[in-house]
Amino acid sequence: MIVYDFHMRRIIGNYRLLPALAALLVLLLLAACNSARGETWRRIQEEGVLRIGVDPTYPPFATLEGDTLVGIDADLGRALAADLGLEAEFRGIGYDGLYDALATEQVDLLISALVVRPEMMRDFAYSSPYFDAGQVLVVPEGSAIGGLEEMGGRTLAVELGAEGHVTGTEWQRRLSGLEVAPYNTADEALGAALAGEADAALVDAISARLFLAASEGLALAGEPVAPEPFAIVFRIEDETLQEAVGESLERLRRRGELEAIIGRWME
Repeated sequence: MIVYDFHMRRIIGNYRLLPALAALLVLLLLAACNSARGETWRRIQEEGVLRIGVDPTYPPFATLEGDTLVGIDADLGRALAADLGLEAEFRGIGYDGLYDALATEQVDLLISALVVRPEMMRDFAYSSPYFDAGQVLVVPEGSAIGGLEEMGGRTLAVELGAEGHVTGTEWQRRLSGLEVAPYNTADEALGAALAGEADAALVDAISARLFLAASEGLALAGEPVAPEPFAIVFRIEDETLQEAVGESLERLRRRGELEAIIGRWME
């Protein structure tokens, strides 16, 4: 009985230790996670360099002029790095290899006109959008049309096979008398609206803004009809880097620098 009682006390004592051991394990795991989440940002600060992956074949966002990368994404990357006290180092990567380059730590983040993709969010994180490339309604200046819901009995020019064509066809089922007129390119659809061949055009925001910058007589109507946000991409574990860049992006937005960068290439 004495031996049994001795062992029981040891067993009971061990069980009493379990909550403390569990708490210690949680603290160790949290410390490891906090170390991992900040490791990339610490390295970047030590080196003073922010490595940015970009596909340099997509003007006006990124293209090469000689050996110099220019465009919205290039200017944004430099502005973010400068705001954070860092130097921007761009690494040109083909579009299909961008996410792989980020996953294998060849770069710290991606700024490359990348659309937010929910299916990628298990492994990657996105900043708040810095540009919306979605479908926008473009109308003649002075037009009373303020949105697609006012296009009943009117003609809508679209780019053949593009998202605007799909959206226009969906609205055609809802609005009586809406005629959808497809053109080979977004510029042709916008030209039809400018020439009075159509009451409005539904095209992507990039084509719309570039056309409006080069031609007078058209204006954007309302908010994007079908949003397509472009965002900066990070590895999901680099939370400290995400926070630092996110705060920097917000500072650029508040100071008007973000819109100035976009306007520099689209106006």
